[in-house]
Amino acid sequence: MKIEVIDFMKSVAVYCGSSSGNQEMYTQQAQAMGRELARRGLTLVYGGGRVGLMGIIADAVLAAGGRVIGVIPRFLADKELAHRGCTELHVVDTMHQRKLLMADLADGFVAMPGGFGTLEELFEVLTWGQLGLHGKPVALLNTLGFYDKLLALLDHMRAEAFLRPENQAQLLHHADAAALLDAMAEYQPASVEKWLTPRTT
Repeated sequence: MKIEVIDFMKSVAVYCGSSSGNQEMYTQQAQAMGRELARRGLTLVYGGGRVGLMGIIADAVLAAGGRVIGVIPRFLADKELAHRGCTELHVVDTMHQRKLLMADLADGFVAMPGGFGTLEELFEVLTWGQLGLHGKPVALLNTLGFYDKLLALLDHMRAEAFLRPENQAQLLHHADAAALLDAMAEYQPASVEKWLTPRTT
């Protein structure tokens, strides 16, 4: 199977919390990521909300003159959680449609701090990349070491032969927004089989 490789990024999907967390640095880093996306001319693709880190990064991109595409399911939009200032706002019927459209619209993916939904979205696009369904970069903005324990878990998964080193390396991570986007721009997908063979003795 030939993996589609992105020659250059035009858009980045950002997964993050509908809460802003309890550390001011989460807000500051979301704003920094938003400004950096706009500075580079990258379109933000995100979940379409106006609350939490979702709203903060969207506002930062828009304030810096950038472009924002929001994708939100109807049941959340009906609760008046949709960001009506988006450059484009797509209202879809289901969460699955939301994820698929965001993935289609994005040339890369970043997870900032968040909860269950952020992790679910992150690991879905990581798995798709592992299976060769896309060759787009997937990354963590590791603010205040938020994802350190997750990265340690991935080390453990590799050590226990449930994850290839090449597949683990598909997940980029950095604490600085500009450095993370630089790494994403240079990313080349590994061409390896997903399946691990049992150890022989």
